[in-house]
Amino acid sequence: MTSRTILDKWLAPVGRRFGILTDRLGGRVLLHGGVTLLIGWLVLSLLVSRIHEHLVISQNERAILMVTRSVAGAMNTIMLAGDAEVAEDFIANLQGVPEMVDFRILRTDGSEAFRDNETIGIVNGRLGGQRFPLRKQAVPRQVMEKDAEALRQALAQNREIPVYGRDAASGGKRLTYLAPIPTQDACRACHGDGETHRGIIKLTMSLAKAEEEVVAARWWIFGMGALIGVVVMLLVFLVVRRSAVTPLERMAATLGDVIVPDRFLEVEGCQEFRQVAAAFNHMTSQLNAAWHGLRQERDKLTTILLGSREGIVVTDSTGAVALINPAAERLLGKSADRIREEGFLTLFDDPDHLGMLLEDHRHELPGLVYYNARMLQLHAATIRDAGGEPIGSAALIRDVTREKALEEELRALSNSDALTGLYNRRRFDTALLDEYDRATRYGLVLGLLILDVDHFKRFNDEHGHDQGDRVLQAIAGVMRGHFRSVDYPCRYGGEEFCVIMPSTGVAGVLRSAERLRDSVAKLSIDGLNVTVSIGVAIFPDEGRAGSDALVKAADQALYAAKKGGRNRVCHFIREAVVLRESQLAAPS
Repeated sequence: MTSRTILDKWLAPVGRRFGILTDRLGGRVLLHGGVTLLIGWLVLSLLVSRIHEHLVISQNERAILMVTRSVAGAMNTIMLAGDAEVAEDFIANLQGVPEMVDFRILRTDGSEAFRDNETIGIVNGRLGGQRFPLRKQAVPRQVMEKDAEALRQALAQNREIPVYGRDAASGGKRLTYLAPIPTQDACRACHGDGETHRGIIKLTMSLAKAEEEVVAARWWIFGMGALIGVVVMLLVFLVVRRSAVTPLERMAATLGDVIVPDRFLEVEGCQEFRQVAAAFNHMTSQLNAAWHGLRQERDKLTTILLGSREGIVVTDSTGAVALINPAAERLLGKSADRIREEGFLTLFDDPDHLGMLLEDHRHELPGLVYYNARMLQLHAATIRDAGGEPIGSAALIRDVTREKALEEELRALSNSDALTGLYNRRRFDTALLDEYDRATRYGLVLGLLILDVDHFKRFNDEHGHDQGDRVLQAIAGVMRGHFRSVDYPCRYGGEEFCVIMPSTGVAGVLRSAERLRDSVAKLSIDGLNVTVSIGVAIFPDEGRAGSDALVKAADQALYAAKKGGRNRVCHFIREAVVLRESQLAAPS
C-alpha cells in the first residue's frame, strides 16, 4: 500500500464530510499539502524543542556544577581553618537558599557529617586532648547506602557525579551532584594518612524553573511553527491553483467533447499542458481504432458462440461463470441462470471429476460423460497467463451420442459375420490370440471346437443356395443360445464354424460339443434336417506350440469325425484322434 493510498484512507472520513476537499483538485492540494506541512511542522517543532530542552538542561548542569565546586572550595577553606562550627552554619545557610533542595556533607560511608561525635573523637585522639568540644546531642544519620553506585563512582573517579531524580511530593525534576573532598597534606594531621577523601558534598537543586522554561519555549515553537505553516500552505495553494489547477479545470471542462467522433481536445496554456493535450488526442485516436477493431472481433466471436453446435462455458479468474452459449444450455438441459448459480464445477453434477480434469495439466484427450440422456464429449482446461497464474477455465461440450452409436454399430459390423450374426474370421483370430496368451500366462484351460455341416455342397446343389443360407443361419441361432457369454462362437468360413471356450476343462468342452451336435441333428429347417461333425482340441493338452497348433489339432479331429462317418464328435489327444464311441450317432 503506497503512502498516497494510506493518506487517502485516513482522509476518507474528512472527505465525506467536506466533499470539496477530495472531489476538487484544489481541495486535494490544500488538504494533502496541509497534512504534509503539518507533519513536517510537528517533526521540526519536536526537533527544535528537544534541542532547546537539551541546551537548557546543559546550562543548568553547568550552573549547578559551578555552584557545587564553589561550595566545595568554601568548605575546604573553612575546614582547613579548623572552624567546624562555621562549617555547620555555612551548611545551614545554604539549605535556605531558593532552588536549593538539599545540601549535606557526607562521610565516605554515606553517613552525614557534623551530626555526631565520631569524627570529633578521632581528631581529638590524633591531636591529643580535647581540641574540639564534643556535641551534647549526637544524632547519627545515614543519608546514602555505603555501597551506592553514585557514591562509589564519585570516590573512585575523584570527580563530580550528576544524579537526576524526581521529587516524591511535587514530581518536579531535580539534579544532585556528588562532589568528593580529597584529603590534602594540611588535613593529614587531623585525619591521618589512610584516608584519600575527607568526605563528599551532596548538593541537590530543583529544575522546576528550567522545566517551566522548556514548556513555555515548546509552546512558543509550536505556535510559531503552526502560524508559519498556515501561511506557507495558503501561499502554496494560491500558486498551485493559479499555475496548475485553473488550466486543468479548463481542460476537464472540454473533455466532454472528446466522445464525439472526430473531436479532439484543444487546450491553451503552458508547454506541458499542450503536450498533455497532444498525447491525449493521440491516445484517443488509438483507442477509437482499437475500439472499432474490438467491436468487429466481438461481433465475430458472438456469431461463432451463438451459432456453434458445441456448448461453451467460460469462467473468469474468480471461478464465476462468465459466458454460456445457447448450445451449452441445450446440451446440459439447464438455463444460463441455473448454470451460473450452481457454478462451473457442477456442470455435470460431478464436481470431483471436473475438478480433476482442470487440475490435470497433462490431460489433453477429451473425456466422455453420459449426461441428460446424451453421450457428451468434454474438453475442460484451466487457462493461465504467461506467469502461470490462472485467469479462468473453459469447457467445450460436444454431443457425440449419434457418433458413438455409429461407432458401436461399425465395431459390431467389423467383428460380425453378415449372414449369421456370429463373430467373423477376423474376430476369431484376434480372440484366439488373446485367450491363448491369457491361458499360457495364467496356466488356464482353453477349449476349441471346429464344426462343419455334413454334405453341405450336395445340400446346396439339391435345394439351392438360399436354402443353404437359411441352414447356416439356423445353426448360428442354435450356437448363440447354446454357449456362454464368455465363449466366442464364430463363422470360420463357408459351412465351417468354430467356438473358443476359455477356462473350460476337457469334460465340459466335450459335453458342450455333444449337446450342440445333438441339437443340430434334431433341428428341422423348412422340413429338412442336417447334421454337423465336430473336432475338439484342448490346451494345454494340445497346442503347446502356439494357437495355430491348437487350430490344427482341432481341424485334424474334425477330419477324423468326417472320415469316421460324420455326425459325431472327435477329440484330438496327444497327437492322436480319439472317437468318443459312447456318443456316436448313426451316420447320415
